[in-house]
Amino acid sequence: MPDQALPGPPLRVLVADDNPVVRAGLAALLGAHPDIEVVADATNGEEAVSRAADCRPDVILLDVRMPGTDGLTALPELAALATVMMLTYSREPEVVAEALRRGATGYLVHGEFTAPELIASVRDLKYGLTTLSPSVRVPAPAGVSSPFGVSYEPSHESHEPTSQLQLVVAQSSKARSAVAARLRRRVPDRPAFGLSSREVEVMDLIASGMNNRQIAAACFISEKTVKNHINRIFAKLHSSSRSEAIAHWLGTAREGWSG
Repeated sequence: MPDQALPGPPLRVLVADDNPVVRAGLAALLGAHPDIEVVADATNGEEAVSRAADCRPDVILLDVRMPGTDGLTALPELAALATVMMLTYSREPEVVAEALRRGATGYLVHGEFTAPELIASVRDLKYGLTTLSPSVRVPAPAGVSSPFGVSYEPSHESHEPTSQLQLVVAQSSKARSAVAARLRRRVPDRPAFGLSSREVEVMDLIASGMNNRQIAAACFISEKTVKNHINRIFAKLHSSSRSEAIAHWLGTAREGWSG
């Protein structure tokens, strides 16, 4: 996915991980992007809470297992201070479920994402969009399917009136609407090119920089359905690539348009 920096001041990020190599690597990776700034790091949950209170980051990347105060123990306090995404090697379903219950907005497992995907996930947090790694399994109410393209297993413990899954779905829906509205304000006279309402929604999300998996999550559809929508969109916009479709969609390639 092309690197698309966010407008406005840089996202302030705190990295909490007991491994110095991981902390240094994340700081170098994130710091290479002008719209992201690593403002602090921490080696355990207690340090993370203290430094988050001092520097007030926008986003906290949090490991689960750390010496002293671990990530899950510190998570409720951290979630009250900033948006928290778990970034860890732990993929146990009960750990994932507890992290989401305690306030984590996303959960990424090391080795299951590329550097561009991590950057995109950090940026998505600004709009409340949630990213879960493909291997993540989270208990959810029986009969509820995953909006993120991951498998949810029924659990007898998932009986709360408002589950964490429902809260995440609501956040994604609101964020999706916000992204589309922002793009429409940017180009108020944009033609529809004969796109259906769903195709308009998908094209808005393409233009916002989302990949197919993120679009599937935001629209509560499968990646295969997203690909089908994109094929129809490309045909209607007479485009052969995402960048060309975005150019037509946002009005930067209207001259010479014959459709």
